[in-house]
Amino acid sequence: MYLHRYPFSKYYKKLYIAVISILGICLFILENSFYAQSLDDWVLVYMLSGAILLLNHFLVYLPPKDNTFSMDSAIYLACIFLYGLDLTLEVLFLNNLIYALYKNKIVWWKHLFNFSMYCLMIISSYYSFIVFGGEIGGVNIHNIFSHLISLIVYLTVNITLMSLFFIFSSPGTLFNVFKGVLNIGILKESFVSYSVTLLLSLVLTILMKEEKYFGLFLFTILVVLISFAFSKFLYLYQNVSEKANKDYLTGLYNHGFFKNVLDEQFAKLDKLKEPFCVALLDMDDFKKYNDSNGHLQGDELLKFFGEFLKAEMEEMENEKYVLARYGGEEFAVLMKNTTKDEACAFFDRVRKKVNDTYFTGVENLPYRCLSFSCGIAEYEKGTYDAGELIHKADKALYYAKAQGKNNVQVYDEQNVGFDAMQFKEELDAIEQLLKIFLSKDVYTYRHSKRVFKYAVEFSGKLQLSEHEKQTLILGALIHDIGKLEVPRDIINKEGKLEPHEWEIMKKHVTWGKEILAADKRFEELIPLVELHHERYDGKGYPYGLKGEEIPKLARILCIIDSFDAMTTERPYQRTKTFEEAIEELRRCAGKQFDPTFVEPFIGMIKTNYLKKLCLIVN
Repeated sequence: MYLHRYPFSKYYKKLYIAVISILGICLFILENSFYAQSLDDWVLVYMLSGAILLLNHFLVYLPPKDNTFSMDSAIYLACIFLYGLDLTLEVLFLNNLIYALYKNKIVWWKHLFNFSMYCLMIISSYYSFIVFGGEIGGVNIHNIFSHLISLIVYLTVNITLMSLFFIFSSPGTLFNVFKGVLNIGILKESFVSYSVTLLLSLVLTILMKEEKYFGLFLFTILVVLISFAFSKFLYLYQNVSEKANKDYLTGLYNHGFFKNVLDEQFAKLDKLKEPFCVALLDMDDFKKYNDSNGHLQGDELLKFFGEFLKAEMEEMENEKYVLARYGGEEFAVLMKNTTKDEACAFFDRVRKKVNDTYFTGVENLPYRCLSFSCGIAEYEKGTYDAGELIHKADKALYYAKAQGKNNVQVYDEQNVGFDAMQFKEELDAIEQLLKIFLSKDVYTYRHSKRVFKYAVEFSGKLQLSEHEKQTLILGALIHDIGKLEVPRDIINKEGKLEPHEWEIMKKHVTWGKEILAADKRFEELIPLVELHHERYDGKGYPYGLKGEEIPKLARILCIIDSFDAMTTERPYQRTKTFEEAIEELRRCAGKQFDPTFVEPFIGMIKTNYLKKLCLIVN
């Protein structure tokens, strides 16, 4: 469903403002008796209005995002509890009149709309207070519920009116507008501020009940002091936070901050449905520059390059790119709402501009100019985590270096995947690691070798890139490496595992991830090791991922691993024949297994094994 776009959204906004303004004014006239009050009452109205104006100037700040709220609502609520509706509305009217005269540059309808909203909030809060047994004149400890209901109604009316205002003001889909309005973070912040408002409104009610004017004076001073204290705290918080997030040399964001922002953005990507890229930049021949010109001059070059990149980023949309010094002479850029082609074009333009920019000492470099290499990776559905995205960008950067430096490369499995030599080296390394099982659990060793063999055969039947085939094969060989951490008495137990033993056994996927994380060569195998026990229906472990949330290669490995487990002798379950295992695969397709790969795997088993068995028997 789409909300009308401009100019229709402007029409609805104006209509909404007019309706609320008229409703608020009408209720103000109907509910305010305008009876002649005593001099003492008028003094009180002036005092309360003055306190509200003062508190609107001294806002209370809430870290970490520089959020603020005013304590004027606490005074209005205390007014309701002590003096009822008439006096409260007169305080509201006088306060808004003075504020409108003081802030005469603000367009008149905004003052009117604000006044009307407060009228609706105050009147609704008053009647809810009366209906639920509240008594005007103070705080009734035995009926505190009425005060709580009064505040909840006040809060609800406020949030509803403001939400409708944003909905009618925002072009675009109604779904997106509601999603922004009902933001959990915003609701939490509103809850905190209004909880403080309720507490302070009760404090003010008690103070003014005992000492009318002195109580109001004490409350005002208290809130002003709180405002000063919180603003100072916010300043210190932001100062410390900024130092913690900034690189001391270049003034850019540091590695830790970049990773945190990337993790936050990554968690939203599936919902946002927009392109997203990560780029890694490495200054070419920086070590040679340091050797020729000294480390101090090298530091100046890093600062200069960081400022250069920052200036280029600032020409883009606000907050679209996040730039950080990733480490040494390496920089990282998070690129929201940007495709890999757009990112490549941008950095190629920046690269050429850098080449044409002189900096002292660059004549000693091979290219006789400043240059950098860049690797770019775009988020794709099924990407395991933010670390995988960084890893892909790093591989693209490595490929850019291998192409002679001073160029930009986008991650492409065909270009930057395993080469034959690298694959053999990693296969040999995993084989050596796997041999540890020979002394502890020969079953897992043999199981891993069989799963590896199935993966080699099955990968040739699928439409996978060479890189995906090699990743699947290596992952199949090492997928159970975490069982090295499982106690020997559990892993070799005959009979069914106890519930607590099964919980320990399930941890092998997490332990396997930790083992592989220690060696950068095996980073791309982590999803297969950690997620090969996830189920297509979301009932697997360790995270309960569902469908395509599980990486494709992990879904394939789940089928291969389960098939071998079913058809291999184990002390705690009956071994199935190949035919029985095939029936089980089909029965669980769409539940435990991805149905896309079940039939191709069955076809491979029938061709490579069942036909051969038939020939042997015959």
